[in-house]
Amino acid sequence: MTSSDTSSKRSGRSARLTQRAAPPKVNPAPAGQMGGQYRPLSGYDLKQIYDTALRLLADLGMGEVPTRLEADLLAAGANDLGGGRIGFPRLMVEGVIDGAAKRFPLHGRDPDRTIEVGGDAVYFGTGGAAVNTLDIDTGVYRPSTLRDLHDFTRLQDTLDNVAWFTRCSIATDVPEIVDLDINTAYALLRNTTKPVATAFTVAETVDPIVAMLDIAAGGAGKFAERPFIKTHISPVISPMRFGKDAVEVVYKCIEHNIPMSCITAAQAGATAPATMAGFLAQSLAETLASLVMVNVISPGFPMVFSNWPLVIDLRSGAFAGGGGETTLLNAASAQLSNWLGLPSGVACSMTDAKAIDAQYGVEKGMTSLGAALAGGNLIYESSGMTAALLGASFEAFVLDDEMHAMTYRVLRGVEVSEDNLGYDAICTAILGDGHFLGAGHTYAAMERDYHYPKLADRAQPKAWEDAGGEDAWVRAKRVAREVLRDHHPSYLSAVQDAEIRDQFRILR
Repeated sequence: MTSSDTSSKRSGRSARLTQRAAPPKVNPAPAGQMGGQYRPLSGYDLKQIYDTALRLLADLGMGEVPTRLEADLLAAGANDLGGGRIGFPRLMVEGVIDGAAKRFPLHGRDPDRTIEVGGDAVYFGTGGAAVNTLDIDTGVYRPSTLRDLHDFTRLQDTLDNVAWFTRCSIATDVPEIVDLDINTAYALLRNTTKPVATAFTVAETVDPIVAMLDIAAGGAGKFAERPFIKTHISPVISPMRFGKDAVEVVYKCIEHNIPMSCITAAQAGATAPATMAGFLAQSLAETLASLVMVNVISPGFPMVFSNWPLVIDLRSGAFAGGGGETTLLNAASAQLSNWLGLPSGVACSMTDAKAIDAQYGVEKGMTSLGAALAGGNLIYESSGMTAALLGASFEAFVLDDEMHAMTYRVLRGVEVSEDNLGYDAICTAILGDGHFLGAGHTYAAMERDYHYPKLADRAQPKAWEDAGGEDAWVRAKRVAREVLRDHHPSYLSAVQDAEIRDQFRILR
């Protein structure tokens, strides 16, 4: 063998190693993979829960119905049951389900980031209203600030597997309601072009915020033509009653064509039955009450059917964001919603862990994978949340983004085709080199089928030790710091920003 032959083999091997080490050119499992493989409820179970929910709505009905809504419901066929309760007849509810929006877009200001809600597609996003932030420098929780919200927003802007962003923390340093709502919306506008969501504390803040959104959209009335913010509202308070302020927000958001997630957040054993079946029946009834309300006001209006089963630790009464019951109930909720053909929203990855530790990984991995396999269209709270929703963490956002990538890969499943079965590749390898390394069939699969984590360590123990022996939290901290140092987007033009600041009290 000549030296040129040896050199050629070495350079060829070097090229192959470089190719193997390079990240795939195409994401092997982007957001929007299909769920629905996990069905904790049988067909009989689904029917029994649904029938019980309809009985509750018809016979028990909803209490504390605001006067304006009561008039609209009665005009649409609801019944006055006496005692301040309004009943929804079965035919009325089923008519609403049939006519409700089944699919609709959640627009990003960047059209390439728009997603469609409904069907079997699964998207991980955020949620929550954490009043504490796990400080990236001290590792200690402290009250969340407006700066944190800006920082969380621009951090997630770089995370491919977080499909939309809902404000994850409350700026506790902004005490006035109007200032809080306006500055929360501004943080979203300035720092990301993904689909976003916020909350309106009271109806009076909707009009001014829409005026601000119009500036970003290009003029008066432009936001309503292509709404790129949706709202989170909880118009039903468990058990089985409406909340007046939230109902007024619903009316105002419909007026401005703001899509909404109407969230039911009952707690098993506290505001709903402790039994799984009883909980699901009541929670379904309550979320259907929101659906009826929205569609009576505006038939077919885009609403995410956000039935969020929450759990408490019955020994102490503390909210429990992780655990097998949370996994099961949210998966069952997604299955029920999808069975009805409604765009589903569930809440998972709400770990009770305060630190980024083994408990964190187990609870987040179990709950988010269960909800995804069941086909939850929008999985809220799935990024960055800690301490049973009381905390948010920059490192957690980075770690959770990688977790979502692995979940999307699971959902993508196994594609069976003549080429993928690899008959010819198997024969070639066995009759040739005796292995599959370097084969074209292998390279094609490497680029197309495999997810390669950015944070998870796959090195041998000695190599890991020689490189500093970092754990996942340390690596995530470094990534988060780099993003916060380098990524300073301003998705508002100088003219738009100046106009907003001239009209509104922007605090950062």
